[in-house]
Amino acid sequence: MVELLAPAGNFISLRAVLENGADAVYFGLDDYNMRANAKNFSIDDLSDVSEMASQYGAKTYLCTNIILNERLASELESKLEKISSSDIDGLILSDIGLIEDTVSHGLEAHISVQENVTNSYTLKTLKKLGAKRAILSRELSLREITEITKKSPIETEIFIHGAICMAISGRCFLSYGLYGRSANCGDCLQPCRKNWTLTYEEGEDNVINFSDVEDETFIITGSDDGSYRTNFFSPKDMCMIEYIPQLMESGVASFKIEGRARSPDYGAMVTGIYREAIDSYENNPSQYNVKDEWMDELTSVFNRGFDTNFYFSTPFEVSEDNQSKYIKRDIGQVVNYYGRVKAAELRIWDDLKIGDKIIIQGQTTGSITHTIDSMQIEGKSVEKVDKNSNVAISMPTKVRKNDFVYKLVERNSND
Repeated sequence: MVELLAPAGNFISLRAVLENGADAVYFGLDDYNMRANAKNFSIDDLSDVSEMASQYGAKTYLCTNIILNERLASELESKLEKISSSDIDGLILSDIGLIEDTVSHGLEAHISVQENVTNSYTLKTLKKLGAKRAILSRELSLREITEITKKSPIETEIFIHGAICMAISGRCFLSYGLYGRSANCGDCLQPCRKNWTLTYEEGEDNVINFSDVEDETFIITGSDDGSYRTNFFSPKDMCMIEYIPQLMESGVASFKIEGRARSPDYGAMVTGIYREAIDSYENNPSQYNVKDEWMDELTSVFNRGFDTNFYFSTPFEVSEDNQSKYIKRDIGQVVNYYGRVKAAELRIWDDLKIGDKIIIQGQTTGSITHTIDSMQIEGKSVEKVDKNSNVAISMPTKVRKNDFVYKLVERNSND
């Protein structure tokens, strides 16, 4: 049975992915992980993370996957005893020098994609050092992954959904070169996602195709001012929902969703859909079908368009901005929840009407998406509520006081 591994950038995201079927969660520790700009967790939070995950029977993996200098390596080694006492299951390491210390503290050692593992010989060496699992390089094809996994003496893990970095397995110097903010130390400002212009001095063509694919999707286009525009630094997001059978047959132990810096509703939605897809295949492999609503829902949350990375060919399609169908607008807060009648009282600072889709998020609640089907003010049913009002809505799932309320608003061309 394959493990579904989901990201958590904070306690709300953690609850959201656990509620939606994650078998395991991965998360960052302040100063030691590749998402320094996410909220992350402190070392004192780890026992609470473990306790929450244990309620769902989920495993916990702590990311310590930046490139460690001498000071950081020494500091991290000194914290292993406290990390171990918090009942975290394992560490995701980018530095093989800490494998022995990690294992000696009773923790699983998982080797990060930053290590760029591309063959079974490396996996055999990692086994000797004590590693239990390695996240394989993002640059491998599915055929290569299957071949390597069959020969591997330890577990393998792959990414199946989320952002793709332009650099080899995430090792990039662009942010550091431009801003002095190192991606390899978790502080990437993602300049690759910006629009770029290119000065081209030779030839008179206004379209240059650097791709070997026939449809010429990957191009640089000329502008009236003589510059050239491209987004070749910024690949589309990975989406492998249509290829779950092929991935399952590869023998990989864990499917990983990227997205610790993304919102709790993103984690909830993506985790829930892949949970359903994996369960559907495992229950009846011969009858597996991709549901249209899976892709509809995946495109409803933040994405840059979808591709299959290197799994089947060299990726060439590019996109620059969020391609989701909706934007998320902060509209209110939960005042109270009445369990007997299954209703929530909201304080809203934007309008709300029957048929609107909302998201309610909180540390205990996680992330719940709900379509408004019943509203009341002072006991009277209403179809629409103006901003700066308190309103009761029918809410079958329990929410909590002070949970945040967002409304999904359909995106238009100006957003």
